[in-house]
Amino acid sequence: MNCTVNDVLVGVTSAALSQYYFRKSGYPKTRKLCLRCVLPVNTRPTASLQTYVNMIESGKSNDVAWGNQIGYILLPFQLVVHDDPLAYVRKAKKTLDRKKSSLEVIFTCKISELFVKMFGLKAGAFIIGRMLTNTTTTFSNMVGPTEQVEFYGHPFVSIAPTVYGIPQALVVHYQSYNSTIKVILSVDEEIIPNYTQLLDDFVESFGHIKDAASRLSTHVKKG
Repeated sequence: MNCTVNDVLVGVTSAALSQYYFRKSGYPKTRKLCLRCVLPVNTRPTASLQTYVNMIESGKSNDVAWGNQIGYILLPFQLVVHDDPLAYVRKAKKTLDRKKSSLEVIFTCKISELFVKMFGLKAGAFIIGRMLTNTTTTFSNMVGPTEQVEFYGHPFVSIAPTVYGIPQALVVHYQSYNSTIKVILSVDEEIIPNYTQLLDDFVESFGHIKDAASRLSTHVKKG
């Protein structure tokens, strides 16, 4: 299918939310609903750990920037029932490919920086707040250490980032660590009261898409 990890994760999220929504609402499965999702993207070039170590030891920046440079993608997010689980991934890939070829991430990053420089932090926070208020979900995928890490001799069992206070119904974090991926949800309980069921829907959607991809791979090999 020539897709990325983000394509698959967005497809899984769409499948899980669709399954939860149609079960809870009781609407016919022929109905389609489109939400708006915020997808933060870090535009800062990735540097190796050794680069930062050398920078600290030398006391010179060497053109390596600290912190994140965040831009945003406003992602149309469909709640729809597909018979083929891979249809969610294909739709996600098509949408994300179109967004990647645009200047949306760079534009939102530079506009945010410009507002802060010209009008101060309150103006920048107001713009970000308006964007979050007029969207339903924030989606984040963070790449973590590939091996287990320790803090003063205490090994980390898992990493679970999240945020609090965002005016949205749902925040979805995917966090990889030590060859596993965890799903972390922050929900508005008035809108999503049964969040444990939603987590089960994520697990089930992962399984359906994985099985469908395995069948497709086997079919291609036989063909």
